[in-house]
Amino acid sequence: MTTPLASTNAAADVLLRVSDLGVRFGGIVALDGISFEVRRGQICGLIGPNGAGKTTLFNCLSRIYTPAAGSIVFDGVDLLAQPQHAIAAAGIGRTFQNVALFPAMTVRENVMVGRHCRTGTGYLANAFRLPSVRREEAEVRERTERLLALLDLSALAETPVKNLSFGTRKRVEMARALVADPKLLLLDEPAAGLNHEEVDGLRQLILDVRERFHVTVLLVEHHLNLVMRVSDQVVAMNFGRKIADGPPAQVQADPEVVRAYLGTETA
Repeated sequence: MTTPLASTNAAADVLLRVSDLGVRFGGIVALDGISFEVRRGQICGLIGPNGAGKTTLFNCLSRIYTPAAGSIVFDGVDLLAQPQHAIAAAGIGRTFQNVALFPAMTVRENVMVGRHCRTGTGYLANAFRLPSVRREEAEVRERTERLLALLDLSALAETPVKNLSFGTRKRVEMARALVADPKLLLLDEPAAGLNHEEVDGLRQLILDVRERFHVTVLLVEHHLNLVMRVSDQVVAMNFGRKIADGPPAQVQADPEVVRAYLGTETA
């Protein structure tokens, strides 16, 4: 039997709790009562066919969309009560399915921008170049250089992002998300456009990021082999509903998940 103390500890271990989330676009139901939890330090994979509602869910978590029903509790805080501009400072970092960077800016500049939510010096302090501004800038640069090295981007630091391959821009976007020290990192199809060798390297990178930055990861990905190899937990969706939730092997063998992907059960 679970003791009250054990129950309290288990509840405290939950970083993200999504409850009965509902989103409609006119007559289309994009999310239909989605509920799941992600514990601190986990890598959780979110899978499902095209149109399952995965990116809609990400857009709710990053407050681009406001759901019509349900709740999102992040680190004990009602996320839906927070304004959009406060999400990064609250501890959520995100990459996008279609990379969202500043193309004319360099790799280093794009990453440094991601630290803006953690800076505190104001207009006058910057105008007079006070010591606090110089300290803050040095701290931003130090964190940026550390991430550029970790993601093998140091040699490209002065390169405009528009001159990089799609796969490299994905790494720049991950660095920009990480520089703000998020508690939760949302990765939206990070393996898109990568070859087999690059996908294997991405798996190790996600594991390294989790270990070095003590960050929880929620991953939307169509590359099932990557999801099953890197995740501690997998949540499967179809037509806006959750159809399975559990360890990767269990979800992969779930008959409803098999039907969602293949249209039939395995023999």
